[in-house]
Amino acid sequence: MRLLLIHNRYRQPGGEDAVFADEASLLESRGHTVTKLLFDNSAIPDHRSPLATARFAAETIWSRAASQKIRETVRDVGPDIVHFHNTFPLISPAAYYAVHEEAVPVVQTLHNYRLLCPNALFFRDGHICEDCMGKLAPWPGIRHACYRNSRSQTVITAAMLTTHRLIGSWTQMVDAFIALTEFSRRKFVQGGLPAERVIVKPNFVLPDASPGEHQGNYALFVGRLSMEKGIETLLRAWERLRSDVPLRIVGDGPLSMTVAKIAKQTPEIEWLGQRSAAEVSELMGNARMVIVPSEWYETFGRVVIEAYAKGTPVIGAKIGAIAELIKHGRTGLLFSPGNATDLEANVQWAWTHPEELVMMGLEARSEYEAKYTAGRNYEMLMEIYERGVARVRERFSARGRESD
Repeated sequence: MRLLLIHNRYRQPGGEDAVFADEASLLESRGHTVTKLLFDNSAIPDHRSPLATARFAAETIWSRAASQKIRETVRDVGPDIVHFHNTFPLISPAAYYAVHEEAVPVVQTLHNYRLLCPNALFFRDGHICEDCMGKLAPWPGIRHACYRNSRSQTVITAAMLTTHRLIGSWTQMVDAFIALTEFSRRKFVQGGLPAERVIVKPNFVLPDASPGEHQGNYALFVGRLSMEKGIETLLRAWERLRSDVPLRIVGDGPLSMTVAKIAKQTPEIEWLGQRSAAEVSELMGNARMVIVPSEWYETFGRVVIEAYAKGTPVIGAKIGAIAELIKHGRTGLLFSPGNATDLEANVQWAWTHPEELVMMGLEARSEYEAKYTAGRNYEMLMEIYERGVARVRERFSARGRESD
């Protein structure tokens, strides 16, 4: 197949960027012709004049420039499928129309909740928030300045969402959506996406990782150091631990100064900052357990399957996709989100039951081999692409019957 993959990169690389790169590599390795079209948020100036701000707002709602570039690329490449990952803010849903007009199937991966929530997280002021769910215009998000703590920028995001809900961009222009878990699928269907077109396909690990040796005597956290990731709950749990359990923290973010301060005061905690993918894989392979204390509705939880690939059990918060990925007592343990006491109790139990922890690690590896390898993911992706192609054929067949 000839495939066009399109993605709007963030200023700080994250999980979405990694998934985009991994899927492109996977498809290329299977003999497909892959064209990648990337837009980058680093092109957005930090300080804009009122005129530039107005122009940026208009482009976020309906980007003529991106739409034209994508139309030209489609005509030049002649793809069988156009697969979007992130369209916000430089591409905009206007791009769907450009592809649709060329009679090429459109596939959209739902990496976050941007279609339903201005800040894409369903998380506000330290707690889950669904105030904008089901509303044509997300007024609560504007009131609370949910996008970047800016009411003006939230207005732009809300205007984009409202406009494209009104004209049916997502319901009419996208042939297949990829949700990463059943949990996120239910949320998107609840938010108005057509159920028959929202298909679950999880993320995967590339390259395939071999099980670790687990020689390290530590627990591990890997992720963004921010409130929604539960880093504060993690630190409070370690303050309560009765055993001296070493904790290594990998990542950076808004709460990095807090982590650095507590790490200096607590001999058991070591902050390693950002590390390469290879270093993270090695750390996971040597850890006794990985902690995922997220307090928002993760759409997936890539860290969980990366740990599984290394045969490392995961202790995670019982919320969103994390609760779906972890099989309590089999591949890891679940605790109440935001509850440092419950997390501490689970870590304490795991640390003092090494044989049970080893068995969970073996089950975690089996779970990875059954569901999250590149080979299995490729099969699922091809099935989704075929559904997209079939829908376009059906649409043209219906037009032909109408013209008769």
